[in-house]
Amino acid sequence: MDNLGAIFGPLFALGRVAWLGVQWAIGLSVIPGLLAAAAIVYAIRKTPKPTSRDKVPLKIGVKPVLTGDLGRLLSAVAAFEVGNVAATLLILRASDLLAPGHGTKTATTIALGLYTVYNVAATIASVPAGRLSDRLGTRGPVIVMAAGVGAFALSYGLFTIDAAAFAFLAVPFVLAGIGIGAVETAQHSAVAALAPKDLRGSAFGMLATVQSLGNLAASTIAGILWTAVSPTAAFTYLTAWMAIALAALLFSAARARGRQRLPERHTPGQPLLWDPEFAP
Repeated sequence: MDNLGAIFGPLFALGRVAWLGVQWAIGLSVIPGLLAAAAIVYAIRKTPKPTSRDKVPLKIGVKPVLTGDLGRLLSAVAAFEVGNVAATLLILRASDLLAPGHGTKTATTIALGLYTVYNVAATIASVPAGRLSDRLGTRGPVIVMAAGVGAFALSYGLFTIDAAAFAFLAVPFVLAGIGIGAVETAQHSAVAALAPKDLRGSAFGMLATVQSLGNLAASTIAGILWTAVSPTAAFTYLTAWMAIALAALLFSAARARGRQRLPERHTPGQPLLWDPEFAP
């Protein structure tokens, strides 16, 4: 649903701008924002209140979250997020490449059209990525994430090439869309699958921290490289981080598979790490 909104929202906004102008388009955008806020308030008021609540002391577990399989996964996520720039940079890259042959205004319009292609690809990829993640068991989310990160690596690698053909530029936008559709679908599932029940809240909090700090670092450093060196240098830097994240995810998946195939490691009183579904 999020990706569908990203498709129709910009298209609707372009139509409003063409019909009413920028000021009216921005003014009218307040209406759906207010409707969303009203819907959230309505949902909160209609949610049944719990009759009883267990008193659990507030405890944030950082060290346990950063060890073992979960720690390795979060390290891979951190590497991915440090290379996961906002899609705005992809639009800017396409606009810069297209501008000499089409003019700034037309180039920007084409780049926004490519951004729509990106969101279409993300929407289409999300459902099969989720189904594949479920079918592959506990390793599924990590494998799907690895596939998405691989798509990002290919996309960023293509953006290092100074090619202005529309057909060529469409490929990295589609790959980036597939990548974000797969990663966003599997990322939270992977954390939920590996986090112990009593650390799940801390794990998701750490995931959000890694995402926000990583995205900030990605956009900041890529922007500096873009300005000080070149766009090619910026996307080379981002591609390198995607390669590191891919290697880390494949290592994490391999470790998980190794434990699933070794039921003799199980001892009484310990969680069963072997899944019969993956028995040889």
